[in-house]
Amino acid sequence: MNIENINSKENWLKNIILFLSSQTVSLFGSALVQYAMMWYITLETESGLMMTLYIICGFIPTFFLSPVAGVWADRYNRKVLIILSDALIAISTLILAIVFLMGYDSIWLLFVMAAIRAIGTGIQTPAVGAILPQLVPKDKLTKVNGTNGSIQAVIMFFAPMASAALLTMATIEVIFFIDVITAAIAIFTLVAFLRVPAHEKASKHQTTSYFNDFKQGISYINHHAFLKKFFLFFAIFFVLMAPAAFLTPLQVTRSFGDDVWRLTAIELAFSVGMMVGGGIIASWGGFQNKVHTMTFASLIMGVCTFALGVIPNFWIYLAFMALFGISMPIFNTPTMTLIQERVEENYLGRIFGVFGMISTSMMPIGMLIFGPIADFIKIEWLLVGTGAFILVLSMFLIRTNELVEAGKPVLNETSN
Repeated sequence: MNIENINSKENWLKNIILFLSSQTVSLFGSALVQYAMMWYITLETESGLMMTLYIICGFIPTFFLSPVAGVWADRYNRKVLIILSDALIAISTLILAIVFLMGYDSIWLLFVMAAIRAIGTGIQTPAVGAILPQLVPKDKLTKVNGTNGSIQAVIMFFAPMASAALLTMATIEVIFFIDVITAAIAIFTLVAFLRVPAHEKASKHQTTSYFNDFKQGISYINHHAFLKKFFLFFAIFFVLMAPAAFLTPLQVTRSFGDDVWRLTAIELAFSVGMMVGGGIIASWGGFQNKVHTMTFASLIMGVCTFALGVIPNFWIYLAFMALFGISMPIFNTPTMTLIQERVEENYLGRIFGVFGMISTSMMPIGMLIFGPIADFIKIEWLLVGTGAFILVLSMFLIRTNELVEAGKPVLNETSN
């Protein structure tokens, strides 16, 4: 074990560069396909119902699979799970490309594809969250998570433009093949170059059932007060975030005009803000106490949400949208790092599985609440109200002793 720890300490930078490189290539290909399918459905059907069905197909499998995938991430080799999920998506995308080339280009096939991709994402997300502490010393997790957030923001910035450009020059089948190639590169990189031993639980014979493993994960949460309050905070927080996340394009259309450039501008402002925020948290690292960093960022998000409801000038509105984007990685990075540092390695997959359920379900639930209300109450009022509640919730975060205690720095175990 000591030899493994020494090796991991010496090679962690090379390993994390290999891992993040493979994930970047894979994510870019996936993002190209996601946007291509969404726009293809929009152009072919011009139906809000069809778009809703597509979104549901891309959400429901991840929600239901997350707790099961969390158990898998603790029972099995996490690198293998990541490779298998990439392979599942790549093979299904290849089959879809061939079927489309043969002339069978029914829209329902894209719904099936969205569901399969959601299954792959559901398997991969807890495995990725849980494998990072195996690759990175604890005192470097914040910078690595921040860098990863920046990379994802850059991809989300360029992928829509690249996908749109490709659709004007080539068919959707070409984009499908690009995704297959990027997934193959990512899989080859992980198989050929990344050396990471299985974590302790995965290297032993499993003596408990899946259900008992899941129950142990829930029991682990119940016996850790900071996790219970942590998840409660996020459940409420994600519901309150729904209007700012989903209703701002509709608000801009109603209040500032339905010009396409305005909708593009708010997306660009937010994306550029996220890239800047990722760079800030990667270089700065945040306050010593991670909960202080989370509180700082959530206060900014509360102020921005409130401001988006009262600002009458579109350019000032854009500035607050960019500030909102900056605060997101400053909030998300210590959140991920806190879980990775404070949860025992053999439970990380299950905890990330539960966190995945919360993060994928609460915003849609928020939209079920606020979406219909937005037809009767001005969106500006909803933003002002939710912004005020986010500010109050931030006070809960900083005044909860268990969370503040959990946010304190953790000594790097590999330094001994």
